[in-house]
Amino acid sequence: MAFGGLDKHKTAAPMADINMTPLIDVMLVLLVIFIITAPLFTHAIKLDLPRVAATEARETPRTVTLSIDATGQIYWDDKPVTLDEMRVRFTEAGKQKDQPEIHLRAERSTRYEVIAQVMGAAQQAGLERIGFVTQPPVAGRAGNPTTGGAGTTQH
Repeated sequence: MAFGGLDKHKTAAPMADINMTPLIDVMLVLLVIFIITAPLFTHAIKLDLPRVAATEARETPRTVTLSIDATGQIYWDDKPVTLDEMRVRFTEAGKQKDQPEIHLRAERSTRYEVIAQVMGAAQQAGLERIGFVTQPPVAGRAGNPTTGGAGTTQH
């Protein structure tokens, strides 16, 4: 911020700087007031609402659990199915108005080729919601994924 000097030159322009300090002070005071008063505006009003029988507004989506074991066997909701049977079921599910969510579980040693075939069949049937189900790591066993330990190798 520039202050005018005592020397007045004939060519000196008037001081055109805005003093921001009062504006900042006012803003900080308003901020403190709003922080203190905001919780006072959130109060509940007790109402005795009428009871009416109505249908649910929104249904929870149906889920299908697809499991693939290490040998490549596919299970549709814990029942073994072949790849062709799975494709037929995918086609039926894709034609439904409310498509189910597909939860895909695959054993760690499952070949990627089988998983890719399942995902491709779901995509061809028009199913859009596919999720992978995983397990969180066991406490104390994080680290090297090949050994399961804390970064150590066993010989």
